[in-house]
Amino acid sequence: MANISDMAVFANVVASGGLTAAGRQLGMSPAVVSKRLRKLEEQLGARLLHRTTRQVSLTEAGQGYYDRVVEILADIEKAESFVSRRSEFVRGILKISAPTTFGRLHIAPHLHKFMRNNTDLTVNLDLSDRFVDIVGEGFDVAIRIGTLDDSTLVAKKLASVRRVLCASPDYLQSHAELQHLQQLDEHHCLATHNQNIWKLEGPEGPVDYRVNGDLQTNSSEVVREAVITGSGIALRSTWDVGPELASGKLKILLSQYTGNKHAAVYALYPTRSFLPAKVRAFIEFLAELYGPNPYWDRGLV
Repeated sequence: MANISDMAVFANVVASGGLTAAGRQLGMSPAVVSKRLRKLEEQLGARLLHRTTRQVSLTEAGQGYYDRVVEILADIEKAESFVSRRSEFVRGILKISAPTTFGRLHIAPHLHKFMRNNTDLTVNLDLSDRFVDIVGEGFDVAIRIGTLDDSTLVAKKLASVRRVLCASPDYLQSHAELQHLQQLDEHHCLATHNQNIWKLEGPEGPVDYRVNGDLQTNSSEVVREAVITGSGIALRSTWDVGPELASGKLKILLSQYTGNKHAAVYALYPTRSFLPAKVRAFIEFLAELYGPNPYWDRGLV
């Protein structure tokens, strides 16, 4: 019978996509991981993985073996948790990647409560607007906003995203009333370099509007401050400007037009199998915090 630890090494290699990434998670060198895999294949008398210098892929026998191994390992984990109550405790270092503004507004203010409830956990929160390589860079979980392409990563929806056209009362007092989408050409529109095409959904279906404004920036936070201080019209998420909309500092324009209705806040993590308690606890914390009706949308029309 194959060694359980060798089975776990094999499952981690498949889940992480390579020997190096698996070794990093297991605290082993790639050479040791490779040796354990060869030992397992010799015991089974079958080749489980096609290996190259850059990646691995499952053979037909390896796929069938992997499907059964993850069930076995999950059962073992449940059995151990039943005896030791390990699942009740969250330990170690939790490495999180999140977008800069969302992380500052909707993760950082709540970390105190999360960490107070999980005192044996150290949190490493990395705020960046680039798409990190979750596995390659050693992140446990990444928060992403938008619509997701097909991926080998597991995605958990945390909250819907509502994007609206908005402007300040000061701006609206000194500019012509906006009644039709085509009239945006007569206004100062604000967007970052990589979001200069507004993908809207309205009564006529999807609409793309190309923004040509006087302000050029790569910073979403610059656009946020510009629309609040009266520089023009912007397409903003309610998680970003909810308080300003609720207080009247900003007004929603052309409410029949919104951003992509399929956009959402997601938690992404490498694999559904062997999900560490620390990752599960953090995802469940955010899902409960935001809920189906996120706090940033409450009080908005």
